[in-house]
Amino acid sequence: MSISLASSPKHARTLTIPEDETLEQPKALPQASSWWAWLDIWRDITRSEVDLVLFSTAFKLLLFPSYRSTDFEVHRNWLAITHSLPISQWYYDTTSEWTLDYPPFFAYFEKLLSIPASFVDPGMVDLQNQNYDAWSVVAYQRTTVIVTELVLGAALLRFIRGAVDPSRQRVLSASLFLHPGFLIIDHIHFQYNGFMFGILLWSILMTRDGKKLASGTLFAILLNFKHIYMYLAPAYFVYLLRSYCMSPSGEILTTRFISLANAVILVFVVSLGPFILMGQLPQLLSRLFPFTRGLNHAYWAPNAWALVTAADRVLLRLVKWSSMNVTVNEQGLASTSRGLVGDTVFAVIPNIKPIHTFVITIAFQMLFLVKLWRAPNYKSFVTALTLCGYTSYMFGWHVHEKAVLLILVPLSLLAADNYAYFKTYMIASIAGIFSLFPLLFTPAETLLKIVYSLIWGVMVLRPLHKQVYQFPSSLPWVLLEQLENAYLVGFAVLQTFVLVFPMLSSGNPEVEFLPLMTTSVYCAAGLVWAFIRLSVIYLRQQY
Repeated sequence: MSISLASSPKHARTLTIPEDETLEQPKALPQASSWWAWLDIWRDITRSEVDLVLFSTAFKLLLFPSYRSTDFEVHRNWLAITHSLPISQWYYDTTSEWTLDYPPFFAYFEKLLSIPASFVDPGMVDLQNQNYDAWSVVAYQRTTVIVTELVLGAALLRFIRGAVDPSRQRVLSASLFLHPGFLIIDHIHFQYNGFMFGILLWSILMTRDGKKLASGTLFAILLNFKHIYMYLAPAYFVYLLRSYCMSPSGEILTTRFISLANAVILVFVVSLGPFILMGQLPQLLSRLFPFTRGLNHAYWAPNAWALVTAADRVLLRLVKWSSMNVTVNEQGLASTSRGLVGDTVFAVIPNIKPIHTFVITIAFQMLFLVKLWRAPNYKSFVTALTLCGYTSYMFGWHVHEKAVLLILVPLSLLAADNYAYFKTYMIASIAGIFSLFPLLFTPAETLLKIVYSLIWGVMVLRPLHKQVYQFPSSLPWVLLEQLENAYLVGFAVLQTFVLVFPMLSSGNPEVEFLPLMTTSVYCAAGLVWAFIRLSVIYLRQQY
């Protein structure tokens, strides 16, 4: 079998891979149960890996006093809900505006965390003690993020142990463990993404090691922690059905199909069973899927709809200046630039409805799923998985900017495969990380997020670039690469604008949204281009 490793969509070099698929079956690992391998891996940890974990932990401890968003109070309130109330009231409680809206496994997770929390500070789990932010609460909740993130660390170590090229995988694993996205969202802004992406990576790791039943079970568990991972479900469904439940000739392997179905059903029974028995499933689903929000979040996630929304603003200006005979939606005059969570109404462009985003998302995903069906191997799966998440981010309804991690995390696993993948990863990473900067808007964190991200880029992107770089072999591709490099340099100009413009505008409310809008649109341009790049690479790849 030959695999084409392309430095551009038109130019490729061929690497011959034995028919036993070396890429999918890496070096053998020490025998260990799939479920307990994460414990076994810590026994083989090297001194440099210990130092990395210790450095990371020490640095994150220093961030305890830093800015924290309303998500911090959200999770404290969930500790109180699950500790103070019986399970029958968890998804009905409205004592606080921060109601429980994650799936049951995350609620059980909060319940587990609430037990030691009640001993650390009883006020932490008092349902009436809203906006309680004593130092004991800060220290406890931030510590739980660090500790639970070890699930991610263990998965990344395991990826190194079984890698075809351990040196490259070591760089990729370190890049994920120290990723600016996790630092910004989890350790400052406050969430538990490291823990949940750790489960995702364990699931992906199981596919690499040929343990597909364990992979499907872990993904089912992940879905019941946070339902946003549904974006990735189509790739899992197609891959497991084609590669695990069917023979190469297309025959259904009944025993395997029943085993996988039973494992997934069991996970959902454990998660949803108590609420089904109490007749609360409709209430639970109404919390998980609120469809009353608009196309865009308050800060436009940098996706295709951010570009469409910006285009509507530009067209509106042109209509006003040119006195063109164009019908303008009056509701759209005040919409999309107010920084509020609500419906997005366009002034000139026809409005986008949820059904439109759904159809577009499914249409794009089908392109990649058909490819995955025809090439159901590990590398094809990881790429299709990334593109399913990417498509949902690009065209989904009311996408949050934090969902960019659904792209950046799995894409990292492909970054060192060849230069085409690396360049796509580089553009998406820089644009995606910069798009998270508005989450930290306080002066104290401004220097931190910039300097940390720059150091991360130098330590990760430079060594990978040296290992995989290939000079484009024709003038058009040279020009394209220069344009991409110019775009990346533009982030320095954008950051300068974001810092200086508020001082120059003197707080003018009519233009105060401009730095956010510019950030969203500029990052969206890069992420859309990276999506196009990755799509072309995957669809043209020969497996």
